[in-house]
Order: sequence, then C-alpha cells, then structure tokens
Amino acid sequence: MFIPKRIIFEKDSLEYDAAKEILARFGSNDNIEIVNLDSNKMKKHIPGSDLPEQYREGKKTLVVGVKRGLKFQTCKPSAHYQLPLISGCMGQCEYCYLNTMLGDKPFVKVYVNTEDIFMQTEKYINERLPEKTVFEGSATSDPVPVEPYTHSLKKAITFFGKSEKGKFRFVTKYNDVDSLLELEHNGHTEIRFSINTPYVIDKYEHHTASADKRTEASIKVSEAGYPTGYLIAPVFIYDNWKEDYHVLLQDLSAKLKNGPSASISFEIISHRYTTTAKNRILKVFPESTLPMNDEDRKYKYGQFGYGKYVYHRGELDEIKGFFEKEIQELFIDAEIKYII
Repeated sequence: MFIPKRIIFEKDSLEYDAAKEILARFGSNDNIEIVNLDSNKMKKHIPGSDLPEQYREGKKTLVVGVKRGLKFQTCKPSAHYQLPLISGCMGQCEYCYLNTMLGDKPFVKVYVNTEDIFMQTEKYINERLPEKTVFEGSATSDPVPVEPYTHSLKKAITFFGKSEKGKFRFVTKYNDVDSLLELEHNGHTEIRFSINTPYVIDKYEHHTASADKRTEASIKVSEAGYPTGYLIAPVFIYDNWKEDYHVLLQDLSAKLKNGPSASISFEIISHRYTTTAKNRILKVFPESTLPMNDEDRKYKYGQFGYGKYVYHRGELDEIKGFFEKEIQELFIDAEIKYII
C-alpha cells in the first residue's frame, strides 16, 4: 500500500466522499503533510532542488483531484480507451516510459468524482454498440497501491461486472488484491501482473513487490475466476537470462497447476528506449546500469513518429523463439497475445 509523505487536496475535491475518506484515514498522521489548495499552484508544494530529488519527492506525493475534462484518451492496441481513475505510480522503475511523460515531479493522482467518470464510460460503450468496448485502467498508472483507500478498482470492477458490452483490464507490479477477490466481476475484468526475474526486479524495479508476491497475488485472482494475464516486460538479454526466465515461468506454472479457474494470457515486450528517455533516466538515476548503449541496438522508427533503440533482429528472434517454446511446454491452453 502506498503511504504518501504528503497529500495535496485540489480545490473542490473535499466535496466528495472519496476525498473525505482519504483525509479521515491519513489526516491524523503527523508524518504526513496535508495540503488544501485554493488555487491550481500545486507543484510548488512538492520540494526538490534538482531533478533526482524532485523525482523522488514527486513519487512520495498523493494528489487528490476532480476529473474536469471527461474526454477519454484512446489506448490502442491494448484497449479502446483509457479509464482515467488514477495517474502516476509509487514505483521507481528505472526503465519506465512514464519518466518522460509525467514531468519533473511525477506524483500519484487519484480522481474522486468516479460517478462522473463511469457515466462517461457508459456513453462510450453505447456509442460502439453492438460491439464490445475495452477500457485500460493502468495506461499511465499502477492503481493497486492506492486501492485500500480509494476503492477505485472495486468500483470499476463492479461497474463492468454489470455491463454487457464493457470490458476492463489493468496491470500491476503489486500484490494488494485481497479486497478484489469477492467482487462480482462476471469475467468482465482482466487482471494482469507485470512479472520479471529477480535479477531485473532487484536491479531496476525499485519500491515494487517481489516476484514471489506478484505470483502469489496472481494465483489468488486466477482462483477468484478473473481472466488473468502476465506481462513479461521488459525482457533483458543478460548473462544467464534464459535460465532465469525459465525458472520464473517454471515456478509460475507449478503454482497455477493448483487449479485456476480463469483463462491465462501472456504479453511479452523486449527492452527498448528512446533517446529522450535515456537522457532523462541518466539524470534521475545517474548510477543506472541499464543497457542503453546505442551501438548495441538497432534504431527503429515507431508508429507514433519517433524512433526507439531495440534489440537486433537475431536477438528478437531468439527472445520470441525462447518464450514461445517455454510457454507452450509449461502452460496448457495459455494464449500468447504478442511477443515484441
């Protein structure tokens, strides 16, 4: 669970019960600074004399706000739309693309006017009838660490559980899922877990749950009947990488054989980076050992008008062949959505 160092309540947010609940939970904690804004000058309350300090202080900050504009962003190819309940993440993963998207002070923000958001969700669903509409709950966030006091996922899962044509999905690096296990989801919510080898987690995924805790949480949601997915990302090529990823998948397979009742899927993404991301990462994490030597990679133009440094074709083929073989041998009827 995310315990912030400071909580900033934006103007009008405390008119909502969800914000009042957060204040009641943390307001008496002397170790947490409470800020009530009467203007939009929010970032001045997040300290930091340089970029690394601003980054870390931002990661310790929770902003409680009201979602004003209700035009949802598209979210291709994983979903039709983002579901804007939360933005930002308490994790400090060195490779994260959000390092270049959420500014110098990447705070966690939760929106408390969920009824407005779900009314807009219903409109988007109706516009696409009779087709199904899929919403992504973690395009710019990890919603699980704040769930114990926002209940945003509970509200969303319950909403989509009653929807005939709306589907919901989100991914997490955390394990605080117990409050979701008894909900009437009706198979309309897919919960995915970002997993990786202990080497990668320990080296690059700071302030996240361990590989074992993520796996244990995934077994819980699978046994609760949720469609369950595994996002193995980013895949790194390093000494003994195949052995490490084999052990990861073998351990997961052994635990899943205890009798999951939900479908299982995999999404696998190899490590890639942009020049902008590399420059920001090295400022925030000056001692980073992320493999970002441009000469060791191939430059590839992407669909969004900018290029990324990716592994060479032979290396990508080796990654694809390895994971296809491992998953087919270790998992029965598991779906591989893509390997890129």
